[in-house]
Amino acid sequence: GEEKQSVAANRILQCNRVNLVRDLNPSDMYHGLLSKGIFTQDMIDEIKSSGIRQGQARQLVRDLETRGSLAFPALIECLHETGQHSLAELLLDGEPQNQPLPQPVHVRPVVRPLPVSPEREFGKPRATGRVRHDSIQSYKMDANPCGHCLIINNVDYEPKSVLSKHTGSNIDCEKLERRFKSLNFIVLVKRNLKQKQIKQELSALSKKDHSQYDCCVVIMLSHGTEVCNNRFPGAVDGPNVPVQHITNYLNGQNCLSLQGKPKIFFIQACGGGERDTGFEVSPDKARPCIGGTGDQTDAMPMSSSSDSLSTQSDEPDAKATLPTASDILVSYSTFPGYVSWRDTQAGSWYVETLDNMLEENAATDDLVTMLMMVNHEVSEYTANGLYKQMPGSFNFLRKLLYFQALPCQRPIVS
Repeated sequence: GEEKQSVAANRILQCNRVNLVRDLNPSDMYHGLLSKGIFTQDMIDEIKSSGIRQGQARQLVRDLETRGSLAFPALIECLHETGQHSLAELLLDGEPQNQPLPQPVHVRPVVRPLPVSPEREFGKPRATGRVRHDSIQSYKMDANPCGHCLIINNVDYEPKSVLSKHTGSNIDCEKLERRFKSLNFIVLVKRNLKQKQIKQELSALSKKDHSQYDCCVVIMLSHGTEVCNNRFPGAVDGPNVPVQHITNYLNGQNCLSLQGKPKIFFIQACGGGERDTGFEVSPDKARPCIGGTGDQTDAMPMSSSSDSLSTQSDEPDAKATLPTASDILVSYSTFPGYVSWRDTQAGSWYVETLDNMLEENAATDDLVTMLMMVNHEVSEYTANGLYKQMPGSFNFLRKLLYFQALPCQRPIVS
């Protein structure tokens, strides 16, 4: 019946979401979808608030999936009416033969209006039967270039250092440099920096004029250790540079031209020295061991006092407190206190997975969603048949973040 038709239509929309987000002109569609009763004016206004054309197209497709069996034929009709015939044909080609969809309907269907107030009676669902997230806005991410991306890749350490060679980190660095260039960032790579040099580079980044850009990314590839009494746990380059201080360089107080703009930090380093052996699950949930003899950790091979680290700073720019954490996201390769695994030949689990997720999903999904995909994927890996790893994030973003990305072009197999 109608439910099967709606499910089939939604499946077609989902399979073609990349093409729709890339090519759809949503502004041409609003009048038709409104006059056909698929959307209310409030819903159209909320879609318009989703940012640039790509963001509006993405939200429009998501909302169509909630509007029942009449939404798909109305969409096809609107596409033809606005001259977007190729998209209409693309969607119709994806129509299941055994579940024909209804022909375009010209009669305005009865549509329940959205409630004026978000409140609802305790224990009772809203009149629409769903929770709307349209009011969550997206960050402006259409600057060209989008912003700066600083990658600090510490591979070699002094012979007297207790830190071993960070073998495999160059592979991570090359992947992320290539990936963020493809996402339209200005990428600067710095290698083998000592504590003072790391802070100098971060200070220089904070002093740049970011007013013409929309975002800033910092990637740390290093050994690390645990620091627990800061708002952002952990430290890189051994215990020398707490993550708390790294984020402070770009916060709203220290970098005025990045106020209100997303500041993203990726930390590929150990969060401590513990090794996670995981917990037993049923055989159908287990995943084969992917680790090899080349697996290493990024842990600092000695204990340290977190109390003595929390106030370390030789830079006036690095504040000991965080005046505002808004618009900051820190993505960690591993849970605080635990090691982060890295294959000496293929690079780290976290970076390899992050790179793959950005390649496959950046054109359609927001950053937080992609990071959850990374979390899930890495959580299923196993090192030496025993050890596990769990990435995670400290998220203080206020809006959805969509990178500038074109859909992945996969090779055609003849």
